[in-house]
Amino acid sequence: MELNTAFGQALRISRQAAGRTQEDFTRISSRTYISQLERGLKSPTLEKVEELSELLGVHPVTLVAATYLLKDQMFAGDLQSTLLQELKTLGLDGSEVCLGAGL
Repeated sequence: MELNTAFGQALRISRQAAGRTQEDFTRISSRTYISQLERGLKSPTLEKVEELSELLGVHPVTLVAATYLLKDQMFAGDLQSTLLQELKTLGLDGSEVCLGAGL
């Protein structure tokens, strides 16, 4: 599955789970743009992902994770393990305080 298509599905699933309509997003985007996102025709910026997530009541990483779960047909536990291992490799797993580390 293509990335934009997977994001669109993740957005639609999240929107419906939150009991929202496309019209509920008009304070941050047009209904047309939301429809284009859900159909995989557009790709959002990180700022837009954050705005969408805020309105959905989820963390932006949740929306991105849902996208990759759908795209790669993964189980949530497998993705979580991958993320934890990669964050540990980067030194960002919480074992060391990254605040003030120049990040």
